[in-house]
Parts: sequence; structure tokens; C-alpha cells
Amino acid sequence: MTAKIAINGYGTIGKRVADAVAAQDDMRVVGVAKARPDFEAKMAIRKGFALYAANPDAGTKFEKAGVKVSGALDDLARAADLVVDCTPEDSGYKPLYEKAGIKAIWQGGEEHSLTNLSFNAAANYEECLGAKFVRVPSCNTTGLIRTLYPLDDQLGVTDVLAVMVRRATDPGDSKKGPINAVEPELEMPSHHGPDVQSVLPKLNIHTIALKVPTTIMHVHALAVDLKRATTEDAVLDVWKRFPRVAFVSGADGVRSTAQIMELARDLSRNRADLYEIAVWRDGVHVTGGKRLFYFQAVHQESDVVPENIDAIRSMLEIQKDGRKSMEKTDQSLGIGIVK
Repeated sequence: MTAKIAINGYGTIGKRVADAVAAQDDMRVVGVAKARPDFEAKMAIRKGFALYAANPDAGTKFEKAGVKVSGALDDLARAADLVVDCTPEDSGYKPLYEKAGIKAIWQGGEEHSLTNLSFNAAANYEECLGAKFVRVPSCNTTGLIRTLYPLDDQLGVTDVLAVMVRRATDPGDSKKGPINAVEPELEMPSHHGPDVQSVLPKLNIHTIALKVPTTIMHVHALAVDLKRATTEDAVLDVWKRFPRVAFVSGADGVRSTAQIMELARDLSRNRADLYEIAVWRDGVHVTGGKRLFYFQAVHQESDVVPENIDAIRSMLEIQKDGRKSMEKTDQSLGIGIVK
């Protein structure tokens, strides 16, 4: 079976998901939808993707801009088995998908209540088999689940405190800030903790967030209380057994997010994307046997991309074994060579 996948929204996440779908041998992109005839719309056509107007009144905009479209979003929905919605939050396309009778995946900007099913490939792949609507949680939430789920699965977790130092915006966005300030999220806990619990409902996690004037990555500082006594080496061994966690070292000169992104560039990754969560090996510390401290970095533009691919396989039941789907996705995207 070659699944026919539509991408609604061709921005930071949408264009990466489109490229990742195109890299699979069991699915293909039947088209991408855009609301505006901007440079990303033109780039989609250059890449060979059929372009559709996301809204009924958008066709005129594309025509005036000299950008050819293959139809409207409802045409694209009828031609696909599943749509990956990468539009801004609250864009409101769910009724269109329901009318077309098509399955859909949303991103983490949406509330869990939109689908009542949030996806992480390692944690609940089988739970999402055959699902009609699924949400892939945000980059920060995905990053937390990537390292906390293995710890809970292998060592048991009683409590988590995660402090997230969040990038202000993506590199290509010049509209947002802060510019010269550190902005605390005053809601307590930040939304990330409850979001993690949408996938891991039994995990006792508290989250605090700060927004800082950088664009390339998020950094998390975590304190985790474990049920079983352990060591730093044992913790690292747990993460080694799970995919999509990479290790970096301050001793090797990787002392900041700048060097992590330089490493991604040196790997010749598409767009210098780091799909893995980067954990500082020499930042992992265990005190008293059961309290673990560690730092991790999240490339917000790309860590959710492999989860979208696995969600497609789960929802369409192309592959019923989550681990096999992850292996296939990771091989196609070059994930796993940094350990």
C-alpha cells in the first residue's frame, strides 16, 4: 500500500513533513495547500508538489500572483487518504476533513481536546492504530516525552520538574520577540506539563517556562525523582536503547545550542535539522541514587517530523508494530547516527 498524503500548510513544519513523506516508500505526497502565494508556495511547485489553495477565496490571490494551483483544499482532501494539518492553531479545518471523510493529523499548537488523542511513537503507537483524528504534541512536549518515557518505562518516575528555556521564534520569523528580554510564563504549571500528560497520563510532572531572545533551539533542565536507584551510566544506557535521543558532550566543545546546530550542519542534514533530542552526556548527574538531573536541547523546527510519519502509519495501519515503523522512518531520515 502506498498511502496518499495531503499536507495543509507548507510552512516551518509542513514543508519538513512533506519532504519526510516524500522520502518514504510506503506513502507519497498528493499535494500541499497554502493560503498565500508566497515564496514557500512557489518553492513547493519547484519541488514538484501539486499546489492547492487552502481557502475558497485564495484561488484568486494565486491567479493574480501568477502561481498555478491544481484546485482547492476540498479537492485535495478527496484525493488523499490522510491530511497532515500544519496550519496555525485554530485554523478551523476540521469540519472540511469530516465532510470529506478523511483522517487527519494536527500539530501541537492545537489543544488535546481537538482530537482527544495525542501521539508519540515510542509511548502510544498502538493506541492510535486506525484512529480518525490524532494530534502530534508540540516540539517541547515531544522533547520531554522522548527522554522521560524511557526513564519511566525502565526505572520508574515519581516526580519531574522541568524548566524550559524556550526560543522566542523560529529563524525565519521576524515578527516575534522578545528582542532584548527574558519573558517568564507566569501560568503555573506551563501548558507543557499537562500536554505531556495527554500522552503519559500517570506521569507526575511540573513545568516552568521562560522565553529568551534566541531562535535556534529550546533547552530543558530537568530534575527527575526515580523509583529505582541508578547511576549516570545506567541512565545513559536506558536512552541508548530508545531511538531519537542523541548525546553531545561539553568536553568535546559542544557547550551550547550553537555547537549542536553546527553538528547538525556537519551531518549534512536537510535544512540542518536535528530530529533527535540532544542530551548533554556530561550534564547527566545522579544524587542520592534516585534523583536525576540532566539538560537537553530541542530543535523546534524538526523534532516532531518523524512522529508525524509514524502517526500516518499507525492511523492508516500500514505498520502495526510501532518499533518497526520508527526504524523505517529513522533509516529514511538518517536518524540514529549520533549516539
